Amino acid sequence: MESRSGNADSSEDTETLVLASSDSSLHLELGSPELPLARFWLLSIGLLTGLLLSFLDTSIVATSLFEIATEFDVLADVNWVALAYSLAYLGFAVLLARISDVVGRRNAFIAFYVIFIAFSIACGFAQNLAQLIACRTVQGIGGSGVYSITMIILPELAPRKLQRYIGGLIGVVMTVSSVLGPLLGGVLTQYATWHWIFWINGPIGALSMLLFYLAWPKKQYLPHVQKGSWKELDYVGSILLIAAAVLVVFPFQNAGFQTDEWSKAVFIAPLVIGVALWIGLFIWSLYVDHYWGHVMSAALPIRLLRDHVYTAIVVNTLLLGFPYMLVIYAFPLRLQVVNGKDPLMAGLMLLPMLGSTAVGSFVTGALNSKRNRIFETVITATCFVVLGCGLLSTLSNSHEVEPKALGFLVFVGLGFGMVVATATMVARIHSSDKDHASAQGLIAQVRVLGGGIGIAASSAIAGAMLRQQGQHIQRRQPPSFESLDDASSQTIPAAVRQAYSDAFNEDMRVCAIIAGVAILAAFGVFSRKRLTLDERMDQQTKEKMTRQNTTQSSATLGGRAAAESLHSEE
Repeated sequence: MESRSGNADSSEDTETLVLASSDSSLHLELGSPELPLARFWLLSIGLLTGLLLSFLDTSIVATSLFEIATEFDVLADVNWVALAYSLAYLGFAVLLARISDVVGRRNAFIAFYVIFIAFSIACGFAQNLAQLIACRTVQGIGGSGVYSITMIILPELAPRKLQRYIGGLIGVVMTVSSVLGPLLGGVLTQYATWHWIFWINGPIGALSMLLFYLAWPKKQYLPHVQKGSWKELDYVGSILLIAAAVLVVFPFQNAGFQTDEWSKAVFIAPLVIGVALWIGLFIWSLYVDHYWGHVMSAALPIRLLRDHVYTAIVVNTLLLGFPYMLVIYAFPLRLQVVNGKDPLMAGLMLLPMLGSTAVGSFVTGALNSKRNRIFETVITATCFVVLGCGLLSTLSNSHEVEPKALGFLVFVGLGFGMVVATATMVARIHSSDKDHASAQGLIAQVRVLGGGIGIAASSAIAGAMLRQQGQHIQRRQPPSFESLDDASSQTIPAAVRQAYSDAFNEDMRVCAIIAGVAILAAFGVFSRKRLTLDERMDQQTKEKMTRQNTTQSSATLGGRAAAESLHSEE
């Protein structure tokens, strides 16, 4: 009896100790130290430089493709230098974000950054077009990983008072890279060689990766992330997602570069297969979520898509990616062909759009700091994009640049900056810790998907307008990659200038319609029960600690039951 009593006392002491430990753990978790600001900014420089370089390479080749084609003496397929990177970049974002749950954020970021840098250098040493396209494809996979994982790490590690501005930082970097890409590509090609548009990633990438590694915080500053396993990855769904995204974009891109492809199998077949794969992906993801949800995470996160606010933001982001990327590509091209500007000046004239994107991003953070105004922000932002695109469609084909055009760009930039910041907040507020990587990865992927379709549509419209004007000069050359050196628009045939002017105006009308549909999607963001970012973070912390306490209590009760069973047998 004495022994049993002593054991009982010991058991009670053990339980008390466990519960005390649990309370201590709760206190430590709720009061866990935030990453010091200086270290956070150093880490951010490493991350955002990687994001800048990876996004930069989606557009840096735009003003260099003619030189590449001339060196390799292959003009017909040179568009694949741009297309290979873009398709790989948009196809792998969700899968690579999920891989970071398995191997860890730091390890995943460094691994994909190394791939990006290594194959950037390899692109510069390519001996023929086939080698260059192959290296660009792998470079795009590395860039996709850098892009999607940066979108995850920054919100997870940012001090609470900076959380609402993270979307703004990301939006500014994306805009800077989009504007800087064609500009830097033109400068490097004109004053050095096209090889340097790839080699430049080597030294800059290596330094920023080293800074990221050295600034990575100690364990006590890292959020608790439920680590996954390779078995949990949805390989079938990932393959479907990559194939569906690529096959939907490819036919539009290809149709813009060749004559009379719209009714041929080369256009119809990949498009139909791509749509079928999207349907198959939804069906497969529903099946995985219903039957295997406890052991596998679907590539298309159905749990997230059941949240109407998150789904509405995904659709809105997809639709607004179309006009934003189209404007970034088409406006500088119009300035070069119609207005006779050189690539450097054409890039500089996008600066009003860059500035307004930064303003929109940070204004969104301020508006949502005390209250959740996400619905109002998204509606306003989308209306700005509609207004900007509609006004841009009214530009004339005069040789002189109309000053009002730069003012119209401000509306597009302001709207896009607000949407990027809002989407980042929604992904944080409307996802659990387990689904955070997938939430940010999906938004990253649909943004690039929408932009890819927009660029493809612009090429298709320009090609159609040129054919209407009876201009069949170098038909298989992408219209946006013609040699537009320092020659003024006076040396370009008037019919070509008219075609490009008409094509841009038609682009903007299409963009206004797409953005108008995005307004309808934005109404799905409305919700009566709204949490601010700070409130949601508090809620997630309490939920996390409740689960931890439940697990510890269950373990304690299990231990007591086992001990009592052992004593009864004795």
